[in-house]
Amino acid sequence: MKKPLVIFGAGDIAQLAEFYFRTDSGYEVVAFTVDQGFLKEPSFCGKPVVPFEEVATRFPPGQHALFVAVSYAKLNAVRKEKFLAARAMGYELASYVSSRATVLNEGAIGANCFILEDNTVQPFARIGDNVTLWSGNHIGHHSAIGDHTFIASHVVVSGGVRIGEQCFIGVNATLRDHVTVGDRCVLGAATLLLEDAPAEGVYIGAGTERSRVPSSRLRKI
Repeated sequence: MKKPLVIFGAGDIAQLAEFYFRTDSGYEVVAFTVDQGFLKEPSFCGKPVVPFEEVATRFPPGQHALFVAVSYAKLNAVRKEKFLAARAMGYELASYVSSRATVLNEGAIGANCFILEDNTVQPFARIGDNVTLWSGNHIGHHSAIGDHTFIASHVVVSGGVRIGEQCFIGVNATLRDHVTVGDRCVLGAATLLLEDAPAEGVYIGAGTERSRVPSSRLRKI
């Protein structure tokens, strides 16, 4: 029998979370919740939406799990805030780990994690609480991902890497083995990190410039 689950959020990520939990987990989504000031519609994905201020009364923590489906807004601070609030209410914070991911770290995954398809998590890696691994990442052996961090798609985290709390790592970033990334760092798309990154560092790779030759003048493609 599936355990009832309430999802915090009513946007794109909440819709994705509903799909993944419904089709590939031991949870059954029964409702959504948002802060009272953000409640615009009474239902979402065919389920009721209730104010977060009332969720513990209407869907008691002892009988329901909760998942915070929030992006990396304000460097993951919003997701962290709601994670801590739900935990203080007594909720079990559910994690979703795709059956299409290769996870070899013997369950060293925290609460409220969202690990999508085609991720590879090697042995002895550790994933903290409230971590998002979007699709297609490589998390190397003996690496550690800190709480409340968001890793976008096709990121390579080599072996022995340490990533702090509330970090954001963009698409196609590569982290060399045994580097340490401090708390609240931002690594932009396609960043190549070859040395330690102190806390609150911002690393942005150069974007590809447009060629002076227009496509209509190309001889071959």
